[in-house]
This record gives sequence, structure tokens and C-alpha cells, in this order.
Amino acid sequence: MSEKAPWITYRPELKVLDCTIRDGGLINQHQFTDEVVRAVYETCLESGIDYMEIGYKNSAKIFSKSEFGDWRHCDEEDMRRIVGDHDEQEKRLKLSAMADAGKSDWEQKIGPRSESVLDMIRVAFYANQVSEAVEMIQHCSELGYETMANLMAVSNVKETEIDTVLEKIAPTAAGAMVIVDSFGHMYREQIDKLYNRYAQAMEGTGKEIGIHAHNNCQLAFANTLEAIILGANRADATMAGMGRGAGNCPMELLLGFLRNPKFKLRPIVKLLQEHIDGLRESVEWGPLVPYNLTGQMNRHPRAAIEFRDSEDKDDYVMFFDKLVADI
Repeated sequence: MSEKAPWITYRPELKVLDCTIRDGGLINQHQFTDEVVRAVYETCLESGIDYMEIGYKNSAKIFSKSEFGDWRHCDEEDMRRIVGDHDEQEKRLKLSAMADAGKSDWEQKIGPRSESVLDMIRVAFYANQVSEAVEMIQHCSELGYETMANLMAVSNVKETEIDTVLEKIAPTAAGAMVIVDSFGHMYREQIDKLYNRYAQAMEGTGKEIGIHAHNNCQLAFANTLEAIILGANRADATMAGMGRGAGNCPMELLLGFLRNPKFKLRPIVKLLQEHIDGLRESVEWGPLVPYNLTGQMNRHPRAAIEFRDSEDKDDYVMFFDKLVADI
């Protein structure tokens, strides 16, 4: 038996990304107050987090500004209202936004990196959108941004399709290829298999492997740790696990596990107490029974979200029977 204890050290190259406002905004149509967004930003700075994803770069033609908040669009003036010029002394925290293939006016709405507070654009796409994703990555890279590639809903993608996507992404300028368990369906064995598949496909390209886990089966934290142990150097989390449906890997758990002394947990605990807990009075997230069921059945959580908005939201048996009937 080995006498080494690798879990008491850390990898300095491992970077943590906070996507509280971006993913968490899916539960309130990105209608956060400036106070909350600024508090998350300041907490990311104080706690040593590497990246903050401040929202989406999605189309106002699809997501109307009369219905969705500023963080669905991340216009420059709105971001600067929160972070100012995000000057060089604050560059220990990089800012990111996510652009969805098929939902973003990326050719018109993403300007040069030199004119933006953003440092990175994460390109999110489904397998059948990989061609557009490659174009988006090239466009954003040429504008000076770091880029990452997020293949969504990978638990519903055939292995041959995954291989095709990885083949297309490998030669791009994306700095990382992210394992995205959109439905919160995967277990450790699946994370292992996907990590090895992604890593092999990206070998020699300089790309890191990332992990973005949802908590439908209450495994987001465990699956994030599994990916990190295997070698993933990009990890997503949100404050209090706030995110669509069951939510995400909780930042407070992730930083509590990592041993890098640059990460500070107290600012996050303070944020949870002063800003995040109060949001539960108006919005709901967490691994409730309907989200557990969609996770186990590898279904999109939208069915559970709609159910929780209905008059019968606590009739779990009805929801279970409906899911089974729809298979």
C-alpha cells in the first residue's frame, strides 16, 4: 500500500470557473440585481477564483430584453456598470461569457477583446451544431479572446458522434474541451470513460479538459472531483450550487476540497449568508425529487421545471408516471 497522500497537495495549473450568474440566471431569466452580481464579482476576486462567467452573449431577438435580464446578453455597458474597467490589478480574475450556437448573434455582437472587459468566450453547442461552434471559436480567437468548447447534453450523444465532435474541435484554438453533464445523469464510470476519450482526442493539442456537472442525482461534486483526480484542469462551480433545476457543483464544497492556498473560503460563506440564501425566497433550485427523476432517466430537466411550476408540483407519483409514459 502506498504511503503517499496525494490529496493533501494541489495542482497549480487547475483553474476554477464560477458560473453562478450565467447558469444560476436560468432560474430567474437572469433578472439579478446589480447588488447581487457585484457581490458575486467581488467574492470571486477575494476568494481567488480564476474565472467568473458573468452571463450569456445571446441574441436579444430570441431572448427579449423586455423579458430577460442584462446577463442574458452581456452588453458591454452593462458589464462595465458592475466591474468598471476590470483593470490590470483585477486580472487575477478573468471574466467570461457563454455564447450558444444557434442562439447568439456572435458575428455582430462579439467585438474585439481589446474593447471588452471579457477575457474569454465559452462556446456551447449540441453535437449537430459543431460546425457553427468551430466557426465561433475561430471568430472569437481571432478577436483576441480565450475560448473553450462545451459540448452540451453529452449523456445523450452517441459515441460515434462524440468522436466526430472531438475530431472537429481538436484543431481549433479552444483552450479546453469541457465534459458537460447537462442532465445530471452521469456516474463516476461514465466520467472516467468520457475523460479518457476527450483527453486522447485532445492529446498533443495543448488543450485542457474541463468539467461542468449538474446535480440531479446529487453527484455534481463527486463527478467534479472524479474528473479533477483523472487530470481535468478546468472545473466549474456555482455559489450554493445555484443553477437550472437541480443546480451545479457547489463552489463552497469545491474550494473546501482543493488545497491550493490561493483559494479563500470565508468570502464565499459570507456571500451565501448575505446574498444567495435570500434568493431562495423567490426562486427554487436543488436536487428535489422531480430533478432526481429526470436525472436518473437521462431527460432534460425542463420537464421537472415545468412540473414544479404547476399546481400539482408536489405530486411526485404523477410526475413519475408521466415520465415513464413518455419513454
